[in-house]
Amino acid sequence: MDFREMIARRAALELSDGEVVNLGFGIPTAVANYIPAGINVILQSENGCLMFGPTPKLGEQDADIANAGGQPITLMPGASIFDLATSFCIIRGGHVDTTILGALEVDQEGNIANWAMPIAPGKYSPGMGGAMDLVGGARKVVATLQHTDKKGNSKVMKKCSLPLTGKGVVDVIITDKAVFNVTPQGLVLKEIVPGLTVQDIKNITTAEFTVADDLCEYRLHP
Repeated sequence: MDFREMIARRAALELSDGEVVNLGFGIPTAVANYIPAGINVILQSENGCLMFGPTPKLGEQDADIANAGGQPITLMPGASIFDLATSFCIIRGGHVDTTILGALEVDQEGNIANWAMPIAPGKYSPGMGGAMDLVGGARKVVATLQHTDKKGNSKVMKKCSLPLTGKGVVDVIITDKAVFNVTPQGLVLKEIVPGLTVQDIKNITTAEFTVADDLCEYRLHP
């Protein structure tokens, strides 16, 4: 299991029955494939879809039906396809219970940066998207990302260094190493990958955090 599937599986456990859920670009799009049995949610995509399902089998895809990452999706009974303006009426109107977003950086204050990675003077990747509306409109924000970059530098930081998507908006941080809750008192380490210790997490995390009394192993199943 690669880190993307691992994070997506864990993020799916954040969902509750009956929620309207937005899945953002990147790792979150895979969450649709791992929603636990008995949890029925209404998946919303910012590009204009409501009530979609998991990835279709090869050969069964429809090029006109895709998620936020342009990947093919299936439609559930009662699904709807609509324009971008309607989609953002749902988001800005406060009708999304939970959004799961990819992130470039997060920090101990619940800030998230996920749109502006400098690639050249005056140029950024992946570029402006709908996340700024989502972090303001959704009731719960789950940030997903690798714990460190390719050089081993922490992406769970004391203070984000990249331009922010939202300030103080993140509720849960899920990496390939650990799960943190974001509280008014700071980050709380809730889960840790088997084989790692709290000290291991401290060694790869520049953010300050406390450890939950009920700290447990990283969950991949309900």
